Amino acid sequence: MADNASAHAFTTRARSILSELESTGQLKRLAMIESPMDAIVKVKGYGECLCFCSNNYLGLANHPEVVDAGIKGLRDYGAGTASVRFICGTFTPHERLERRLAEFLDVDAAYTFVSCWNATEALFPTLCEPGDAIISDALNHACIIDSIRLASVIKKGVNRFVYKNSDMDDLRVQLTKARETIDDEHVIWVVTDGVFSMEGSLAKLPDIRRLCDEFGALLALDDSHGAGVLGRRGKGTHEHYEMPGRAIDMFTGTLGKALGGAAGGYLAGPRHAIDLIVQRGRPTLFSNALPVTVACSANKAVEILQNEPQRVQKLRDNAAYARKGIRGAGFDVIDSPTGICPIMVGDTAKAIRMSKRLLELGVYVIGFGFPVVPEGAARLRVQVSAAHEREHLDGLVEAIRKL
Repeated sequence: MADNASAHAFTTRARSILSELESTGQLKRLAMIESPMDAIVKVKGYGECLCFCSNNYLGLANHPEVVDAGIKGLRDYGAGTASVRFICGTFTPHERLERRLAEFLDVDAAYTFVSCWNATEALFPTLCEPGDAIISDALNHACIIDSIRLASVIKKGVNRFVYKNSDMDDLRVQLTKARETIDDEHVIWVVTDGVFSMEGSLAKLPDIRRLCDEFGALLALDDSHGAGVLGRRGKGTHEHYEMPGRAIDMFTGTLGKALGGAAGGYLAGPRHAIDLIVQRGRPTLFSNALPVTVACSANKAVEILQNEPQRVQKLRDNAAYARKGIRGAGFDVIDSPTGICPIMVGDTAKAIRMSKRLLELGVYVIGFGFPVVPEGAARLRVQVSAAHEREHLDGLVEAIRKL
């Protein structure tokens, strides 16, 4: 680093922040995994541990067919696209995966990105114009918040509103304000997570859809923790409520959780919206395409889900069994139809200490605290997978009892 006044000021500031995190017990330390992602992983320094902090909800991250599809993609198409999509970065597996995602979600079209963050970052800055309004749930994921902030900078004049988490009365208030703010030539967007990842709670999609229709608004849904998890066939939060895919105006989602667990994200919805993303979305115009090997493995993962919906039911059964066991061990766990089982702790440093102790007991669970969740709302976020068997779940509960 340069040796000047700015370099010294930055170094002092960074060291001060890190020192404070260390002294208050809030410093995050990265654990190193030395094996494939599965129900059991090998953690450096701890050996084999039960993994209960992964988004690998359907157990597909290490599925032999998913792995083989990625290897074949690597051999057939090479290690990288070496280009953005509109130059020479669009390969046959991209088109194949995007067709499957659109079919899976029952919409016109889908388009992939290197991450769901990238996909969401493309959404509002591309589709919004000055004078439009975006109304966001207060607990939406950081990528949604940053997409809205970016839209308001790039497209100056975009109006921003926030409603209290899943509060339909407050959403009506914000929709009323938005409708009074904009004219009929501009667009109102309502955006929500399908599953709020820190709580495992669900958005009230049918109520939100009714309010959107009443006020003439479009509905965007980030279903990163819902796709592959909710609904009879694992299509997501909308299927959980028995809503068709076309009831959602735009989906954002990830390939890095239930749908293969590697990397990548997508937007899905009407053909004209996806076409506009292709033409104007900065994250796709200026960043390399999704690696083809990931496109191949994700495509196989979605295919397996379509052919084996029983994986979704096993995930539900496992989550219910785990919740019952955690409560029996004397801990408060938030109820949810998802695989997210948050054990409420309160203090960030305490959650981190509990997480460390669980790892020493051979159970890998992460403690979440500020700034990921609000001050005083720290928790251990247990995440259950269809890859877990009953003996794994019993091992989790036994370790929690020892806390």
